[in-house]
Amino acid sequence: MMNNLTVIIVSFHSENKIFDCINSINKNVRIVVIENSNNKNLKEKLELTYSNVICILSKMNLGYGAGNNLGLSMVDTDYALILNPDVVLNIDTLDNFNLNVRKYPDFGIIAPISKNEEYSNFNFLKDQTIKEVEYVKGFAMFFNMKKVKEINFFDENFFLYFEEIDLCKRLNKKGIKIFIDPSMVVNHFGGASHDSKVNEQMELSRNWHWMWSTFYYHKKHFGYMRSILKIYPKLFSSLLKFLMYLFIFRLNKSAIYKYRFLGLINSILLKKSWYRPKF
Repeated sequence: MMNNLTVIIVSFHSENKIFDCINSINKNVRIVVIENSNNKNLKEKLELTYSNVICILSKMNLGYGAGNNLGLSMVDTDYALILNPDVVLNIDTLDNFNLNVRKYPDFGIIAPISKNEEYSNFNFLKDQTIKEVEYVKGFAMFFNMKKVKEINFFDENFFLYFEEIDLCKRLNKKGIKIFIDPSMVVNHFGGASHDSKVNEQMELSRNWHWMWSTFYYHKKHFGYMRSILKIYPKLFSSLLKFLMYLFIFRLNKSAIYKYRFLGLINSILLKKSWYRPKF
């Protein structure tokens, strides 16, 4: 079964994490890394170190959804694992996935649990059985390629955040099943998938895109006016906190809320998710 699985890792300045991630994956599994920073040195190092890794330099920062779609376009196996570069698999994660394939051949997505992150819709400490859910978080997702291809994978209008929630919602509408299985365990070191030297710019980018994607997702699935009503408190709060922190010279905090406000405004004005971190 290992040769019927391809791992897709979208990375961006993730040199300090991605090697631990790859080292946790069986060497018989093909791995496609989409490097959004166009780091030629990283590509050379990865491909020299690992015979099962191909690293594609995207030449521009595609973001999470489009980056994964590029990787998925290169998959010729029946299954794919979407994996963040700050995730490390347990030794039996892939073996337990193989067991699930036999039990649930018509699944759309099966996701593992993380030792480091709780799911809002699944408490694995209380219930150790596989559970059908409406959505999963995107740091580790096993795709049944035939099923997920029916909805054309990720919506590339999202640059960052909500892509997996949107994808799961579209699978739900088609009646394609999504599972979380606590027998499949990973370590997810959340918020740590990039090098510390880019932290400040990445924090601004995260806040801009979190707000942009929040409005876009709700507009897409529930309509424009309903989304305006839902998002209005966040818009007002972001503006108020931006001004408050600016007044007391907390410039770092002020910048975060400024970027939250700007992300929302751009989404409300139906502008594309254009902002990119500056290095």
